[in-house]
Formats: sequence, structure tokens, C-alpha cells
Amino acid sequence: MCGIVGEVSARGPIDRQAFDRRRDLLHHRGPDDADTWMSPDAAVALGNRRLSLCDPSDAGRQPMANEDGSVQVTFNGEIYNFRALRRQLEGRGHRFRSRCDTEILAHGWEEWGEGLLERLEGMYAFALWDRRRNGLLLARDRFGIKPLYYFRGEGRFAFASEPRALVAHPEIPRQVDLSALCDFLVYRFVPSPKCIFRGLAKLPPAHALFCELESGEVRTWRHWRPSREENGVEDVGARFEELFADAVVSHTAADAPLGSLLSGGMDSSALAAMTARRNGEYPTFSIGFSHWQDSEHSDAAAVAAAFGLPNHRWLLGLESLALVERLAEVFDEPVADISTLPTLAVAALAANRVKGVLSGEGADELFGGYAWHHRLAAAAAPVADLVSFYGEAMAMGSFAEGELERLIHPDRRDALPADPLWFYRSCLEEVDEATTLDRSLAGLQWLDLRSFMGELVLTKVDRATMAASLEARVPFLDHRLFDFVYALPRQTVYRAGRQKPLLAEFLAGKIPRRILERPKQGFVGPDHYYRLDRRRLAALGDARLVRDGVFSAAGLRTMVETGGPWRRWKLLVLELWYRRWMAS
Repeated sequence: MCGIVGEVSARGPIDRQAFDRRRDLLHHRGPDDADTWMSPDAAVALGNRRLSLCDPSDAGRQPMANEDGSVQVTFNGEIYNFRALRRQLEGRGHRFRSRCDTEILAHGWEEWGEGLLERLEGMYAFALWDRRRNGLLLARDRFGIKPLYYFRGEGRFAFASEPRALVAHPEIPRQVDLSALCDFLVYRFVPSPKCIFRGLAKLPPAHALFCELESGEVRTWRHWRPSREENGVEDVGARFEELFADAVVSHTAADAPLGSLLSGGMDSSALAAMTARRNGEYPTFSIGFSHWQDSEHSDAAAVAAAFGLPNHRWLLGLESLALVERLAEVFDEPVADISTLPTLAVAALAANRVKGVLSGEGADELFGGYAWHHRLAAAAAPVADLVSFYGEAMAMGSFAEGELERLIHPDRRDALPADPLWFYRSCLEEVDEATTLDRSLAGLQWLDLRSFMGELVLTKVDRATMAASLEARVPFLDHRLFDFVYALPRQTVYRAGRQKPLLAEFLAGKIPRRILERPKQGFVGPDHYYRLDRRRLAALGDARLVRDGVFSAAGLRTMVETGGPWRRWKLLVLELWYRRWMAS
């Protein structure tokens, strides 16, 4: 896991010292090492901050090259099948200098070109300079587990793992994109390809981009699409367990200590069950909340005990609300999910003992764990408008069209979206929109993976763990496992009155029955943790978003008084972000 940064300039040489300063703004993503490669004419620079989980020797230092240096790569993530790819490449005459998965990318591009991407199994965001083609490749993994932002200007192209390393560039203006800000108020996140900073963009999940230096031409394409071809496996449970075991084995390969996050729910319990097969001393990490009857820390301890795994716990009190003040620094593009606070806490807890953790993201999307999945599955007839159905399901703290108009300053209302749900609509267009009930469920599953998971949950986990210099790995988003479950008949995944039956059958008899039978609970604290106290309400009363003419004073005042706790939370997150990153 690393932080990556780079620049291609047709407007004169890149300043090495200034470039390295921007690289080091990502120190938290890679505190173990840092390096920069520059072309002889200083027209191209690639930088890397390294968190060493694989081959911590100097041979694993990035950026990394092929034999003749014609391909240079800087990489963030893990390629889990790199040993198999390395054997193939060595059979074709390629020579390797390290034991690191990064080197696969340089040789693989040289050998297969764009065909490299379909061969990769893992989580990744990487950039690759090809001297022969005089161009830069950017690529992002299938689900968007790792982030990648870029800037395209006249004679200049730059990229980074986080916006902070781009907006520090003197030629990139630090201005808010009002259209993206409106999207944040609708979705709780800024959907790709947009970014909250004007002039910046996010490379969407499962996409690649190639920029030619001389012409400045940029070509973007999708390198993966989900398949809906139903499979005919007879013993679904056995095949699922085989694929799940393979995913956990690949995700636990490392040269540094790893652990697992354990909430006490089914998803993290399944990870604990599988990791216990490999290592009975595998540490687990849990967060609880004091004086709250729904805190899951006791269930987490029971699961850890059932598998003989060490369990390290942090019981949070109201003092943990001080973490709110860290949100704007950690999330340089705002995310208003209410689980950011416990995620920051559990990441800090785990980082005291390990360098990486397994986490259960993706299981609810994959196995139909959300309430809206079951509402749709139980519907007597196909849902006519799946986008509207999904928009309602995801509307926590959302601002409807008329509310946005009242909130945004009258002089800025040209930024209001013509269709507030445009992003959900575009996600659904990525697969064949369906009219039958069975296909509607598959469409809903994809909406979750592409939007809620890909844009909000994975962003939250990446930023919160990387803030603690901790790598998070998500075995449920192994694409082979995804392809298998996504193609199963819907009745196998959704059954009336049962939560995630595939996981439940795997866990039956392994963990306390009450955990399998209890209703799903998100990774959140008690509601009163998110109700704004007087000091934070005062911050909204003196909002710089109003002072700078982004919000209407009357509109914000009405929303604070009547908008409810989740909208106030979203407004606070945005105001704190604006004060940190935009206000002069």
C-alpha cells in the first residue's frame, strides 16, 4: 500500500524539490520509504510513498522499471496473483530484480499492453510511463478499492492518490466545484468522475486512461464489466467456500504482520472463521460504545473466543467525538457517512499492532444484506423505476431538489443538477437495465457495488486506514468470488426471512446462534453521537460557506433548524471541509 503522485509536462522541466514536497504530503500513506523517478529532460516525474508489506528490502523501492528502463511504474495496492503472472513473464524471458508485486506491472505492460489489466487480481491504482509510446497510463481496480485523482491542464497532466497532493501545485487553483458540492449534498459523497475541487477528476473504478505527452490527447476506457451469465454449479455452498478460502489465502500473504477487523456481525465473523484456519494467533480488532445496549463489542469478543483468536477492543465514550475535528484533515474530499468516526478509531487501534487488516466490505452488497434488497425481492411485481427505488433507500440526509435550491445562494444556482439522481442512473446504464424481478435484483446489487460501495464505503475505509498508515484488504471483493455470486440464481442469494443465507450456512455451528439471527446493524454508534452540540451548531451559525456566498444564510438557517440530525451532520462535515481546504 502506498501513496502515488506524478506529473507530465510539455511546458518545461518539472521542479524536483517542489514535486517531492507534494509527494511527501502523502507521507501517511507510506511512511516507510519514498523515492522519485524523473525522465532525463524532467518532463515526466513519478513519485511514491511506500508502506512496505511485500518485500520490504531496498529492491522493492518504487518507482520501479523493466529491464531497460523504458517502462516506469508507481503503484498503490496489492496484486494477489503476481506470483503466477511472474512465472508467465519469466517464461517469456523477462528478468525480475525484486520479490515485489509492483514489478509485475512494468513487465506485464511491456508484454501484454492493455491486456495486462484483465489479468490482474487485486486492488490497485497505478501509473505507468511508457517511453516508447511517449505516454502515461493510469489504471484503477474493478471496484474502486484504491483511489486515483488527476488534473488535466494546458500542457500539463498530474495525478495523485489524494487531492491534497494536487491542489498544492501552484498551477492548480484551489476552488470548489459547485456542481460536485451539490452532488455531495444529495449522495453523501462526490461521485466519479467528479471531484469537489474544480479542475480535478477521479478515475472511475474499472477504468484506465492513457495520456500522450506530445499531443496531450487523453483516452479513457472501461477495462472490466460484470457478467450476469448464471452458472450451473450443483453444490453452491462448497464452491462458495472454496472461492472464499482462496480469497482469504491470497489476501493474507504479506511480509509484515496482519490482523482482521471484527465487528461481531456475519461478514467479519466469516473472515475470522477463515483466518483462524490459517493462523490461530491472528489478531482481531473491535470497537464498542460505552453505555449503549446495541454495542457489538461483546459479540465480537464471543466470535474471537469461538475461534481462539486474540481480540483487542476499544470502548468509545463521548470523548471520541473529538474525532470529528479530524474528519476534514483525513478526508480532503468530504464523505458524510456516519461510520467514519468508528472506522477512524478501529484503524488507529489496529495500527498499534499490525501493518494491515482484513475488512468485511463488500459482503452486504454481494450477498444481499441490506433491507432494500429484501424489500425488492419480496415485491409482488417488478419495480418500474429502479433508480427512484434506490434513491429512496439511500436518502439518509439527502437534500431534495427544492431544498437544494433554497440552500444554495441565488447567485450560484446554475450549478444545481437537472437530475439529482443522475449518478444512480449512469451506474445502472453500465449493465443491461432489467425489467424482470430477477434482473432488477441484479441491477440493485450493481447499484450498491458501483455507487454506495465503490464511491462512499471504500473511500471511507481507504482514508481512515491510510490516515493511520494501515493497509485494509477486502477479500469479499475478490473479483472471482464476486463473479460467482453475482451470477447465482437470485433465490440462492435472497431467501425470505433469512439474512445472507450463503454466509449463514457457512457460519452455522461455528459462532453463537444469536449473532446469525439478529437483525443487521451498521458500523455506527448511538444516535446521540451524531447530534450536534452547541459548539458545532455555532460553527454552522457562522458558516464560511455563507460568508463566501456558496450557501444562502436563510436557507442554511432553516435547514439547521428543521433539517434533522443527518442533514445537520452532512452540513457540518461540509463546513469543516470548506474551512480546512477552501476558505482563505
